[in-house]
Amino acid sequence: MRPSLIVHGGAWNIPDEAVDACHRGIQRALEVGWRILSAGGAAIDAVESSIVALEDDLTFDAGVGSHLNRDGRVQLDAILMDGSTLKAGAVAAVERIRNPISLARYLLEKSEHMMLVGSGAEQFAAENGIPLVDPNELITDSERAAWRKCLEDSHAAEHHLGHEHGTVGAVALDSHGSLFAGTSTGGTCCKHAGRIGDSPLIGCGCYADAEWGGVSCTGHGEGIMRIVMAKMAVDLLAAPPPDDPYPLRPRPEGSQSKRNHAQFVADACVRKLAHRVHSAGGLILLDSEGNPAAAFSTPRMAYGFAEKDGTFRIAP
Repeated sequence: MRPSLIVHGGAWNIPDEAVDACHRGIQRALEVGWRILSAGGAAIDAVESSIVALEDDLTFDAGVGSHLNRDGRVQLDAILMDGSTLKAGAVAAVERIRNPISLARYLLEKSEHMMLVGSGAEQFAAENGIPLVDPNELITDSERAAWRKCLEDSHAAEHHLGHEHGTVGAVALDSHGSLFAGTSTGGTCCKHAGRIGDSPLIGCGCYADAEWGGVSCTGHGEGIMRIVMAKMAVDLLAAPPPDDPYPLRPRPEGSQSKRNHAQFVADACVRKLAHRVHSAGGLILLDSEGNPAAAFSTPRMAYGFAEKDGTFRIAP
């Protein structure tokens, strides 16, 4: 099976001056993930590595450089889901984990639980040899300054270079047919302490089912939760295309019609988000054959995917 990879750095009002930084960040995330997949490596490694690269990049709202909450602290959320077993590992509201996607993976592989939050998640990390960091290590000067401006004036996206709803994510299919999806975020700026959005919630910010596809979402979390957007996307992937007169006829692997159906699904989910709950956002997905699709209703979304020949297509 031909491997496939798609990553995103959030759907937001990316200003012109941040486009190059977003492009470089997506390029790096694709490079590390694709290096694993093209060598016959596992999808779980590719997803984790791609998201770690995005968490470590100050351009995006995940890991180091995330938005501060109302109390001036970083609280991080992440999820990793296995499309074969339908099991996920998710952590939320952690303050001392540099790369929450790695902790989510450890939970997925080593625990009977699927989600841990706050101090409980950090206790699990410490008990399993995952280092805890000083919370101040996750705070950048620019985000601290933005937080102060919000306190002095009022919360405004322009204080944060316009990325009011940033998140990162990846979906990968490896040559063995394994499918994984993951999402990681610092959440919205000036959020109430303990607020958890869609990102770490199975079916909302992320979902993977090897029979149909995998999804990572980004945008207004409360809206995405209300329509359970990631699960909705996978359910739509499972449905026959609306113009297919022979819904039971198998399609050739990698066919253009299959790729068009993946894009139809992505577009339909974003329309539903806008129509039903009047929210903005986006998503990336791979169908079960590795066909990529992305859609968004914000001015821009940072994302990219590997073409069949191994070249990368990156936006914006």
